[in-house]
Amino acid sequence: MSRLQSLKRNHACPFSLARSLFSSTRSRSQERRNKSTQKKYVLLKTGHRRKRSMSYSAEMLETVKYMIGSIGPSGYGSKSTAEQVTECCADLSSVTAIITGHFLLTKLLLKKMTETARATGVQGRIVNVSSSIHGWFSGDVIRDLGMITRNKCGYDATRAYALSKLANVLHTKELAQRLKEMEANVTVNCVHPGIVRTRLTRDREGFITDLVFFLASKLLKRIPQAAATSCYVATHPRLLNVSGKYFADCNEASTSKLGSNSFEAARLWSASELMVSRYSEAVFD
Repeated sequence: MSRLQSLKRNHACPFSLARSLFSSTRSRSQERRNKSTQKKYVLLKTGHRRKRSMSYSAEMLETVKYMIGSIGPSGYGSKSTAEQVTECCADLSSVTAIITGHFLLTKLLLKKMTETARATGVQGRIVNVSSSIHGWFSGDVIRDLGMITRNKCGYDATRAYALSKLANVLHTKELAQRLKEMEANVTVNCVHPGIVRTRLTRDREGFITDLVFFLASKLLKRIPQAAATSCYVATHPRLLNVSGKYFADCNEASTSKLGSNSFEAARLWSASELMVSRYSEAVFD
């Protein structure tokens, strides 16, 4: 006996039969929706796990490439030195470049640099030294700067360092856009030089710091290797007209999500303009 015949037999009244059919149809429809939702959830969860697994695999692969000095598209890698990346530049005296990371210094030199590039026809290059640690920062850049400036939060050296390196990335992005609008023959890029032991950790030197650097010795760069990416971006002919990019190990790399945010870059630029002006106190009002 079919389901419809069974319902007719049990419901003599047409209205009762209609209600029963509607209720049955709605119940089956709800079951299908529940099953569809569960299926989507399982697929979403599986996709998230697969994406996370692929991310871990990519990170491991990049670490292996770094350790063995694998060559990238540029023809150079993590083991390349400053001397190697400048070999193809026959006349370094014709290069007009500044390697910096300071907003005010760049601002003061920019007019002279654009004038020189226009007069000589030699493209000027600005190289901002950042770090991959810029990706460690998350949050509101301006708000955090205000909190630090007004001593309204405990000073965290690592977070402050990450914020300063993110600022280098955002400064590069906004300056590249402004130079393009000016039609200036000047480019700006930022670099991650790599991990090299400097006196940056001098206030934390001791057994623990020495042990960490010893264990990480295979990841550390010698000074000529650490200088390679900056020299490559400042001098190599291949990077003519390349601007607003981020480089690591002498190859173009990706920044963090926040580091590629054009709105945040413009916002930080405006705040920086105020900071170096007579109205610096108004930045965080």
